[in-house]
Amino acid sequence: MLHLRHRRDSTPATTRWRNTFEENLEQWPHLNELVHCYTTDWVKDENKYGHYDTVGTPSFHNQIYEGPDTDIETEMRLAGARRTKGDDEDDIPSTSGRQFTEGADGDLLHSDVQKHIGQSPLPAYEPAFDWENERALIFGQRIPETPLSHGMKISVKVQSLQFQAGLVEPFYGTICLYNRERREKLSEDFYFHVLPTETQDAKIQSEPRAVFYLDVPSASVCLLIQLEKHATEEGGVTASVYSRKDPVHLTEREKQKLQVWSKVMPYKESFAWTMVSLFDSSIGAASVGPASPSSPLAPSVSGSSSHEGVFETSAKISLDGKMSYSNGNSVVVEVSNLNKVKESYTEESLQDPKRKVHKPVKGVLRLEIEKHQISQADLENMSESGSITNDSVDPGDRIADSLSVSGNGTTQHGISDFNADDFHAFDFRTTTRNEPFLQLFHCLYVYPLTVSLGRKRNLFIRVELREDDGDIRRQPLEAIYPRDPGLDASFQKWGHTQVAAGARVACYHDEIKLSLPATWTPNHHLLFTLFHVDLQTKLEAPKPVVIGYTALPLSSHAQLRSEINLPIMRELVPHYLQDAGRERLDYLEDGKSVFRLRLRLCSSLYPINERIRDFFLEYDRHTLRTSPPWGSELLEAINSLKNVDSTALLQFLHPILNMLLHLIGNGGETLQVAAFRAMVNIVTRVQQESVDDAERNHFLVNYVDCAFDDFGGRQPPVYPGLSTVWGSLARSKAKGYRVGPVYDDVLAMAWFFLELIVKSMALEKTRLFYHSLPIGEDIPPMQLKDGVFRCIMQLYDCLLTEVHERCKKGLSLAKRLNSSLAFFCYDLLSIIEPRQVFELVSLYLDKFSGVCQSVLHECKLTFLQIICDHDLFVEMPGRDPSDRNYLSSVLIQELFITWDHEDLSLRAKAARILVVLLCKHEFDVRYQKPEDKLYIAQLYFPLVGQILDEMPVFYNLNSVEKREVSIVILQIVRNLDDASLVNAWQQSIARTRLFFKLMEECLLLFEHKKPADGMLLGSSSRNPVGEAPTSPKYSDKLSPAINNYLSEASRQDVRPQGTPDNGYLWQRVNSQLSSPSQPYSLREALAQAQSSRIGASAQALRESLHPLLRQKLELWEENLSASVSLQVLEVTEKFSMMASSHSIATDYGKLDCITTVFMSFLSRNQPLTFWKAFFPVFNSVFDLHGATLMARENDRFLKQVTFHLLRLAVFRNENVRKRAVVGLQILVRSSFHYFMQTARLRVMLIITLSELMSDVQVTQMRSDGSLEESGEARRLRKSLDEMKDESKNAYLLKECGLPENALVTIPEKMTENRWSWSEVKYLSDSLLLALDGSLEHALLAPMMTMDRYAAAESFYKLAMAFAPVPDLHIMWLLHLCDAHQEMQSWAEAAQCAVAVAGVVMQALVSRNDGVWSKDHVAALRKICPMVSNEITSEASAAEVEGYGASKLTVDSAVKYLQLANKLFSQAELFHFCASILELVIPVYKSRRAYGQLAKCHTLLTNIYESILEQESSPIPFTDATYYRVGFYGDRFGKLDKKEYVYREPRDVRLGDIMEKLSHIYESRMDGNHTLHIIPDSRQVKAEELQPGVCYLQITAVDPVMEDEDLGSRRERIFSLSTGSVRARVFDRFLFDTPFTKNGKTQGGLEDQWKRRTVLQTEGSFPALVNRLLVIKSESLEFSPVENAIGMIETRTAALRNELEEPRSSEGDQLPRLQSLQRILQGSVAVQVNSGVLSVCTAFLSGEPATRLRSQELQQLIAALLEFMAVCKRAIRVHFRLIGEEDQDFHTQLVNGFQSLTAELSHYIPAILSEL
Repeated sequence: MLHLRHRRDSTPATTRWRNTFEENLEQWPHLNELVHCYTTDWVKDENKYGHYDTVGTPSFHNQIYEGPDTDIETEMRLAGARRTKGDDEDDIPSTSGRQFTEGADGDLLHSDVQKHIGQSPLPAYEPAFDWENERALIFGQRIPETPLSHGMKISVKVQSLQFQAGLVEPFYGTICLYNRERREKLSEDFYFHVLPTETQDAKIQSEPRAVFYLDVPSASVCLLIQLEKHATEEGGVTASVYSRKDPVHLTEREKQKLQVWSKVMPYKESFAWTMVSLFDSSIGAASVGPASPSSPLAPSVSGSSSHEGVFETSAKISLDGKMSYSNGNSVVVEVSNLNKVKESYTEESLQDPKRKVHKPVKGVLRLEIEKHQISQADLENMSESGSITNDSVDPGDRIADSLSVSGNGTTQHGISDFNADDFHAFDFRTTTRNEPFLQLFHCLYVYPLTVSLGRKRNLFIRVELREDDGDIRRQPLEAIYPRDPGLDASFQKWGHTQVAAGARVACYHDEIKLSLPATWTPNHHLLFTLFHVDLQTKLEAPKPVVIGYTALPLSSHAQLRSEINLPIMRELVPHYLQDAGRERLDYLEDGKSVFRLRLRLCSSLYPINERIRDFFLEYDRHTLRTSPPWGSELLEAINSLKNVDSTALLQFLHPILNMLLHLIGNGGETLQVAAFRAMVNIVTRVQQESVDDAERNHFLVNYVDCAFDDFGGRQPPVYPGLSTVWGSLARSKAKGYRVGPVYDDVLAMAWFFLELIVKSMALEKTRLFYHSLPIGEDIPPMQLKDGVFRCIMQLYDCLLTEVHERCKKGLSLAKRLNSSLAFFCYDLLSIIEPRQVFELVSLYLDKFSGVCQSVLHECKLTFLQIICDHDLFVEMPGRDPSDRNYLSSVLIQELFITWDHEDLSLRAKAARILVVLLCKHEFDVRYQKPEDKLYIAQLYFPLVGQILDEMPVFYNLNSVEKREVSIVILQIVRNLDDASLVNAWQQSIARTRLFFKLMEECLLLFEHKKPADGMLLGSSSRNPVGEAPTSPKYSDKLSPAINNYLSEASRQDVRPQGTPDNGYLWQRVNSQLSSPSQPYSLREALAQAQSSRIGASAQALRESLHPLLRQKLELWEENLSASVSLQVLEVTEKFSMMASSHSIATDYGKLDCITTVFMSFLSRNQPLTFWKAFFPVFNSVFDLHGATLMARENDRFLKQVTFHLLRLAVFRNENVRKRAVVGLQILVRSSFHYFMQTARLRVMLIITLSELMSDVQVTQMRSDGSLEESGEARRLRKSLDEMKDESKNAYLLKECGLPENALVTIPEKMTENRWSWSEVKYLSDSLLLALDGSLEHALLAPMMTMDRYAAAESFYKLAMAFAPVPDLHIMWLLHLCDAHQEMQSWAEAAQCAVAVAGVVMQALVSRNDGVWSKDHVAALRKICPMVSNEITSEASAAEVEGYGASKLTVDSAVKYLQLANKLFSQAELFHFCASILELVIPVYKSRRAYGQLAKCHTLLTNIYESILEQESSPIPFTDATYYRVGFYGDRFGKLDKKEYVYREPRDVRLGDIMEKLSHIYESRMDGNHTLHIIPDSRQVKAEELQPGVCYLQITAVDPVMEDEDLGSRRERIFSLSTGSVRARVFDRFLFDTPFTKNGKTQGGLEDQWKRRTVLQTEGSFPALVNRLLVIKSESLEFSPVENAIGMIETRTAALRNELEEPRSSEGDQLPRLQSLQRILQGSVAVQVNSGVLSVCTAFLSGEPATRLRSQELQQLIAALLEFMAVCKRAIRVHFRLIGEEDQDFHTQLVNGFQSLTAELSHYIPAILSEL
């Protein structure tokens, strides 16, 4: 739990202070404390900030919905085919930055675990769940202390130095970071040397690198490089050879001279300098990042760096085998602007404008410069395996390695790319920064600057550190750091500067570095010795000569920063430091201070601040007990700490805090309080004065988290003392007297003390158990001692009271304190026995019980949020051993209370807490096993119970919160086991119903409506949902879940077009990305969308989104919607299983839970994945509960189901459509099983089909404006065909995931299989009939008004197709009736009314309801043969919600009979009226409605009178005319080559109907077709007609009586038809066509044949329509003789008829006379040539007579004779009847008769004797 971490250490090992002088630190407790403080490993609690490993979030796939994107499915299939297997892994864009595999679900595949149907809804709701991010939103959230990273590191390595003249002598140099503008050094010097080699190009072997630290890149920071060489020999080769203009090489002799001299002369002089700028001036201070990806530093560095240089570098590194640090981003810089110096100088004077321009050196220095970002990872790594300088602490000092849990087994090199022999330059700013010292360094830098002596000399200075001035000969301390870069070099006794050759004022720029003793006495001092050296060899090597000395005591000057001027003594005498000895000294230059120097003290041991030094001193005295016991000096020192300036305070923060804690831990009470107050004061100051404005100050966090180690177990733990002191202060406040101004600051800083207490406990616990536990086992929780626990309880109680009171005043301090207290509990949960912590939690909840004021309530929520975020939250025990998790039960209770709070923001927060928590569990790597998920679900399940108990609470939430809660409910239910669910469902029927109400709410809340949804998608008028906004999820306020998701999406900004996110689907959108109005980045787009939210509708918001974001949003919504639907489906399936065993409480009569959810599913727009899962469930539910679901009680459900299945059968998406077909088959199967037949289902389907037809567009426009069948209708037809297709059925079932025998398996309790394909075919065909009817009707729409015949027919077809459903049947019949009335076809309209009445009557007769019997129905059939018998069973089957027999009453029948009566009388078909009234009368009789009866009889009287009138009329009455119409031509479509008989009103003549029909059909012709009317009635041979012409043939026809002899040759005279009272019901018609066999069109009587054509129609007139199809046509032919005989017989019959007809009264002779006159005039008048006479001339004279057979001859003569005899009788009767006025006419008749007889006697001599 607690890990030791090596401190992050940027102190160079070269600088780190080692106790070189073996001083005993025990005598200085404060030093001991300091050294410990800086050197012990840090102890860090890894779990303090929570630790969370997440499994990947789920990936989304495009869901396929019906509608515009059906084609996406095909695209995706193609995309899938195109994609090769290899790149399958990473093409799924992970919604969060992480890439993840689908492995998350992999665990569910164990056979014993039930497989879920769909994705889990929670991950779909929170696809970008980011625990870190969610935690950060908690008020007062603690953020882990991130290591302070100071910018960057720059490493420099000298590669080579080349001169044009050649390199013979060794060169040396220093490099440091330098700020040009401020002219100050930023780091100590790094020394390097270049040795001459035999070759020109000297390569440096294993020269160490220098590493420099830099806070912020800035243009003024550069590398200052100063080169030096051995001092030049007087008269020898001067340095100017290196800077000559003309190319020159050293001669061999010069080379030798130089080599020898450099060996003789040890002292150096300055040679050249240069500055290498590291950063371009363009780089702002802000960006620490590299200027360009290619170079780690600004371009300016690579002044002359060419790329080959870079390659060369890497090549060289690999040759050396030192790949350890080439990160490939180093730059090789060739510095050629080396400025040669003429004389010695100080660094300040380098940039002095007064100085002469330096000559450039002809040479190049090659450096390799590399920049290293100090990244977070770096720092973490450093801390994991030691500091950057990998020798952080000598192994001896380190606690045994076994402790350091963090090594991870990495090798030293694996982590940092630095080598052990790198030189890390000390960064001078470490000592001035406002931050605590974390390392131990303690050294002094000495900079001699100038010495001004009167005469020129070659001066150099030696520096040494001495302990005292008593003995001059004593050796100085070995304290000087060696120049030689090797780290192994030990400290030296002295250091030298360069030689200032021949200078009156010697200038120096050397840096001499000393290590200091831990404490120093007034005698410690620096001694400088000045030497002069001759620069030429005489007999031996030159020796330096001492010129003078100067000394500087440390204690007085060490901390000075300014320049110091000292005089120079001629020689040393003992005790030269004492004032007493001063007089004896002899000074140069009259004792003027001619030596100028500067010091720089860098120490984390020696505080420059005096008050801190005082405190340390008093602390030592107190600890060593050397001060008087009352310790008042210590108190003063402690109190004066508050006056220390902030930098000093910060720098020594850690040790000061440690010492104060030490005092609190074991001081007396006064000291404890003082120390505590001082601590509060310090901590408050640190919090206030540091730049960092975080709630928890960075330095303090670092202290608590890492540095504080409770004295490493050297002393008892601090927490008891700390809590006691604090508690006593708090209590004293509670008692009423406030102790000083401590109180508010303590509260503000409470977090710090609480965390200290916790850390101290944790350390104690670790130490207690550390050695006794086997490795790898968890440390058991620690039980706090009662006293301490009591103390903590009291303290906690006091603090709670403060929170409570201050909250009411609305102080923000209270909320922060509240969070701190929550974290205190959070931390304690990991350390001490959780039940002790529960005491604190319950104390809290008692204080804040129930529904509090908003502020307090918010605090409570924050408290719960923090505690429940604990890593082990799930595994927490209950408060009593028997209970389950105490925290979760508290949480559920409180959240539920909050949802009822009047503050809406709190409700939202409570809902959010829950979602986040469940997400946290869901994605937690530790809880992926099903049993873990089950445990978690059971923990939270009580919440569902609470919601069910108080549903109004749920309903009062707004939609965003409802959504959050629903998702949680679904998630819980998903992972629950069946037993728990059964328990929930067992309690009561109402409760189970509520549970499913919640499920329905889920479906409603997460429904995905595509904005572009077409008609079909549930927007039908009956859709229960009504018009909701397109998508409520993206509401006016982005819900938190979608917010995270979209910002996550915008983080993966738009990729360039080349790399689409997944496959190529994204490319579609990219076309819009460049539009100018769209912001550049998705980030901006999102911000813009969120800021423009005010007042925008969800729709507008959606439009405003960047297209890519909109697409992401769609993707999210549809996946979420799908997973929610699937989850609810899963629950419903479980429910159905449980219900089948009757183990739960629900309404078994209706199973309303299942039916309502199913209706919800079907009425919503669902994606394909859902439909795929739905039908197997649908099948199993109908298997288990078919009887209930198909029962009458569930008619409404069944009707909905059939409607939606038919709706799905119209879908474009094949997969959905096929499944709908299977669904229909499942219904049919259930129907067979439970009703033995499908009549009732057929009725249902027909009803719903008719409803669907009103929603679906069955037609669509062609390009030329005409209509054609639409895709929807085609698809529905295809579905209905598939439904009855036996052959493909098995394949279809398999494709939809059902067993192939699903339809024929026999359910339980049934014996045989009742499935019958023939029934199914019949069912399907009746539906197809209805579909065709509707389609035809729709196609006629544009011609409805023109072609009334077709219109009536389409209504009729619909009426027939919907015949199984009385309501629909009647509806269409009435439409038809109206259409006929508009056309004034009264008889047809009346027939419709009769048909309607017939439907009603039959239903009543079959129910034995009412007054009629079968005979009455039969009587009705005589009028309207369409009244069928088969409706009997169906009418009862059609009892469906909103439809059915209940409307079929006697009254409605009477109503329609009366309508028929009215219409028939308008048509003057009175005999029908009579029959109808006969049917109405029994009703009135049974009701004793005498008034009505009287009316009826009056009507009857009128009717019979009308009939009499009709019959007595001399002109026979016709009710209509009939025409045969034949259609020939392909433009007629279905009518082509068909013949119809039309029934027209009686005044319509042939010309009228021709005009009417040609008008109708001309409009249908297009440019290529013309319409012709065939003028005669001959038989048409289709093949002889011209193509491209359409023909109509129209012929008048006569109806044929029932008993008529069609074979008789007589001519037909309609008025002769007997029995005209009989019903005028005709189904046969004839017409006669004359023709000749010799080809002439017209011939004499002897050639004229006659063809009689008899037509049989489909049904009889008057029918429900105006025209009937001719189904049979027969023709007879009559020869000319037969024609003649027939003609004569006809006349005879007419006369005889007239003579024999009985008349009612003798008086009324007038009508008879008139008709007799008419007939006689036509028969006997002589002038009528065409009459009898012409027959005789034609057949009885000459040649024709010989052709006649004797039989024919006999017949003809007999006919003539009979005719003449009847005429004779008639003339006599005529004579009896006439009066005066007709005498002349009679005379004419007689004369005519006589002359006719005479004429005939020529041909038939026998006639005279006959007459």
